[in-house]
Parts: sequence; C-alpha cells; structure tokens
Amino acid sequence: MAGIKMIELAQEEEWNKIIAQFPQHDVYFTPGYVKAFHINGDGEPVLLYYNGRDMQAVNIVMKRPVPVLRTECPEDEALGEYFDFVTPYGYGGFLLKGNTGEEAKQQLKHAYLDFCRDHKIVAEFNRYHPVINNAHDMECLYQVVDLGNTVCMDLSSRERIWENLSSKNRNMIRKAQKSGVQIYWGREERLFTEFEQIYNATMDKVGADSYYYFKKEFYDSILYDLKDNALVFYAKLKDEIIAMSIILYGNGQLHYHLSASRREYQNLAPTNLLLYEAACFGCNIGAGTFHLGGGLGSRQDHLYSFKKQFNRAQDFQFSIGKLIVNEQVYKRLWELNNKKKETGFFPAYRA
Repeated sequence: MAGIKMIELAQEEEWNKIIAQFPQHDVYFTPGYVKAFHINGDGEPVLLYYNGRDMQAVNIVMKRPVPVLRTECPEDEALGEYFDFVTPYGYGGFLLKGNTGEEAKQQLKHAYLDFCRDHKIVAEFNRYHPVINNAHDMECLYQVVDLGNTVCMDLSSRERIWENLSSKNRNMIRKAQKSGVQIYWGREERLFTEFEQIYNATMDKVGADSYYYFKKEFYDSILYDLKDNALVFYAKLKDEIIAMSIILYGNGQLHYHLSASRREYQNLAPTNLLLYEAACFGCNIGAGTFHLGGGLGSRQDHLYSFKKQFNRAQDFQFSIGKLIVNEQVYKRLWELNNKKKETGFFPAYRA
C-alpha cells in the first residue's frame, strides 16, 4: 500500500512540481504562500503527498506542537512529543486526482491515518476551499461541518461582473468615481509599508486579536515569496491613499486576502471601487473567479452583507473538517488545558 510522503519548505522545488500536477490547485497550496504564516508563528508548513496506484492526493497543513500545561503526573510527560495539524490561514483540504472512487479513498484514508499515528499527530482541523468545493471529497476520513456562505465573483466577462453587482453597490462605485477616487496597483515595498500602517490602525479601531497584527517580516514574505501571486490594490484621493487591499492570484483564481481603509473616507466607498477594479483586472488576465470570503465566524453579518453586494446571484458553501487520530491523548490534553465546559471549538484542548 502506498504511504504518505512529507515535503517541507526546504524542498520548495519538489513541492511546486507536485502541486502543479493538480489542476484545481491555487495560491493557497504553494510554499510561497505558507512561508508568511510560518514566519507568523502558525506552525511548520508541510505538504503531505499520497501517490497511490490509481489516485494521487495532496494536503497542505501547519504542524504544531500540542499545548501541554504543567502537570504532576509522570505519565503526562510524553504529551510533549505530540503534534496536531491545521489548514494554513485561508483555505485548503485534500486535492485528489485520478481514480477517486470509494475504494481508492479508503486506501488513502488508511495510509493517512497510519502516517498520522507514526508521526504522533493527535488531531487535524481543516478549512475547506469553497471555490474548489472539496469539503465532501474525504468524508470517509473527516467529520465535515457545513458552516456559513462565502461570496465569489464570476469573472467570465466585465459585463457579467457588472450584472452581478447589487444596484446599491453600482451606485456606490459610481459615487467613488465621481468623487475623484482613483484605483492603482503595484507591489513596491513602500506599498506594503503603508498597508501595514493603515491595516494596524484598522485593527486598533475594531479591537482585533493580537494574532492579526502581522510583523514586517510577514509582509516581506508576501512581497518576495509571492512575487508572481500578490498585488497591492490601492485607492487614492488626490495624493492620499485612503484604502488598500492585498489581492492574491494564481491558476485562474483571485482572492481578497487582507484589506484596510481610512475610516474618515469610508463614505466615499473606496473599497467598493477597489474590489470592482480588481475584479476587472482579474477578468483581463483570464482569471475565472474572485473569492471575497464570508462574514466573521461564518456569520451573515455586516462584513458578509458588504461582500454579498458583489455577487447577488450566488453563494458558495464554507465547510470545516475535524479529525481525531488519538482519542486517548486528545481527551487528556482537553483535561489539562481546558477547565471549562465544551465550547465547540476544535481541537477542544486549544479552546
């Protein structure tokens, strides 16, 4: 039976060659993308590659040491040898190629579980890719939970982009244009520096968690490691930048990655115009989709409502996957790390 091969960042060339074999891959599966989140402290990025007789599969994860609080029990000392997996910030999940029948999937399942046990993996948390729609490809392995909706723009033509906008959004875009807002894009270092400043001010205003304050090295990684897959779109009013977004692209897909704006200019709707122009850019380079994501915590909140204005015709399903490999260790970690009742967070020991 075929096993799982683990590819690390140091094997970047091999990583890229493997990913290129899968027609559905996009920027989230590249080593250049995960480098920034390795720098951010999210874990060790690895590509898990399965090459079976009739089917190939890949899964991109961050490998993290499990949290272990101090304990007086000698049996707990071994817990420090365990890890868990999580999808890198964004979207992922298994990509499959070849014979994807149930028998082939069962073979992959057994090979994957053997690999996880051999490498002391306790659990895995997946955030599936709404555009690729791969959430239910491996239900034989994961407990799949469908959460909220996300918004994705159809870039098949500029006419289609405009048709799918809500009438309110069209008016906001026209308002921004009439107010003199201009949209530009580039990838100079100064743009990333200015983005960081505006973004951090935005995070201050919304009271964001410390996780979302990224270091300069994080932005440097996007600049240098994603030189063919990332642009900064920015809105200017006269000589001042008033809104900015980092847009990722690759293999026919655009993604709304990070965004920030100056609150005093929000009434001019610069981000509405920015996203419309980014969509038109994607159409011009032959991309098929522009994924905007959903609301906070998959809720249909103000953020979701804003994004929904860009495609009133269709929603995409966002789903997560849960896998417990070692029930005994998982339960003990929960007992040590979480004194509260079960919250639904997964893995529970990281709640």
